Amino acid sequence: MHFQLALTLQAIWTAVCHAAMQHYPAAWGHYDVCKSQVYSEDGLTWDYMACQPEAADMTQYLKVSLDPPNITCGDPPETYCALENPYMCNNECDASTEELAHPPELMFDIEGRNPTTFWQSSSWKKYPKPLLVNITLSWHKTIELTDDIVLTFESGRPEQMVLEKSLDYGRTWQPYQFYATDCLDAFTMEPKTVQDLTQHTLLDIICTEDYSRGYVWKYDKTVRFEIKDRFALFAGPRLHNMASLYGQLDTTKKLRDFFTITDLRIRLLRPATGATMVDENNLSRYFYAISDIKVHGRCKCNLHANSCVYDKEKLSCECEHNTTGPDCGRCKINYQGRAWSAGSYLPIPKGTANISPVCDDELLRCQNGGVCVNNARCNCPPEYSGLLCEKSRCDSEAAGCGSRESGQPPLTPPSPCGLLTLLLLGSALLREAPCWPAAL
Repeated sequence: MHFQLALTLQAIWTAVCHAAMQHYPAAWGHYDVCKSQVYSEDGLTWDYMACQPEAADMTQYLKVSLDPPNITCGDPPETYCALENPYMCNNECDASTEELAHPPELMFDIEGRNPTTFWQSSSWKKYPKPLLVNITLSWHKTIELTDDIVLTFESGRPEQMVLEKSLDYGRTWQPYQFYATDCLDAFTMEPKTVQDLTQHTLLDIICTEDYSRGYVWKYDKTVRFEIKDRFALFAGPRLHNMASLYGQLDTTKKLRDFFTITDLRIRLLRPATGATMVDENNLSRYFYAISDIKVHGRCKCNLHANSCVYDKEKLSCECEHNTTGPDCGRCKINYQGRAWSAGSYLPIPKGTANISPVCDDELLRCQNGGVCVNNARCNCPPEYSGLLCEKSRCDSEAAGCGSRESGQPPLTPPSPCGLLTLLLLGSALLREAPCWPAAL
C-alpha cells in the first residue's frame, strides 16, 4: 500500500515538474538580477548581469484617446439592435446614466463581470459615409511586447481594421497588421496568416482574414496580433530555444524594434454587417463595441534595470549599471568615461551587462604607476587622476606642473608613438563599454 502511494506521488511529482518545465523552459533566462556580490582573489566584488523587468499587463499604465472624440455612444441616448436579430432592439446607451453608459475606460476594467462591461461607439447612422474610429493607446515610454495583443469585441468583429504602432510617441505610425473579410478588396493585399511567415519574412506586414469573416457569434469575438507565433519562428513551437531568439534580438535591431512600441493605434474602418448588403432601414445594428484589450509587455530598460516604477502617471526604469534615463539609455553624470551601450541577453542565463574592463595588464594598462584593481578602475598615485591615471592633478593649479608649488618635477611630453597608442586606446574605450567613472 505504501509502495503504491509512493509510486503515485512520484508520478504526480514527475507530471508537475514536466508541466513546469514546459511552461518555463530551462533555457529561458529570467534576467531578474542586475548584480550580485561574489568573492574573488581580490576580495568581495560585484558581478554584473543583464537584467530586465518582469512582463506585466501594460493596459493598467496607458492613456486612451478616441478620434473623433465624440464617437462614444450615449450623447444623445440611443437604442441599438442586435446584428444577428434586427428585431431585438432593447440595448440602450445613455452617457448620463452610469448603468447605461459605455465609456472607453470599460475596455480596460476587470473582466468577468455580469453583465459584461464594454466601450461602444455611436451607430452607423451617417451611412454610406464610413464609420471611422481611431483608438490610441499611449504609454509615454518604450515598451517591449512579450505576448499576443488581444482585442475582444462585444459587437461583431469589424470587417476592416488596421493595427498600427509608433516608436516615437505618436509622431509617426507604421502598420502592424491589416484585417479584413476580403484583403484584396479592402487593401489590395493577398490574404495571409502568421503561419505563412518565415524567419526571413517575419517583419513583413500582412493582411489576414482569420478574424473578420462571416457572422460573429458569442464564441467568436477576439482579434489577435500574434507575438508568440512570431517568437516561435526562432525559439521553436514551445519557445524552448530562447537562446536563438535572444541571439537574433541582440544582433538585429530591426527585429528588436519590431516588438518595441511607445503607442498602439486601432483603426476601425468598417463595422460588422453580417450580410452582403447593409440594411439601410435599420442602421442601429451597425456599431463597434470592445469589452477588453490585452497588451502584455515590459518596460524597455536596455537590460540595465530589473524594475520599472509608475509615478506621477509616468513609467520609468530604475536603472543600474551606472546608467540613467527613462530607458537607462545614457550614462550617469561622472560615469561617462566610456560610451553607453545596451546590455546583451547572451550568454544565457545571465547575459552580459556590457561593463567591460576599464584596465588590465596588457593593452589597457594604468599609466604613471597606477595599479589596476579588479579590471574595474585604476588606483592612481596621489599626483595623477583620470580613467588610466593619464591626467596630472597639478594641471589645474595656477602655477602649472613643474613649479616649486606643485612639488612635482616637470612632465616629459610623451613620444609620438606613445601618444598615438593612447589616442587609439581612448577611441576603443569610447566605442566599447558603458558607464564607468570618467575620472577615478
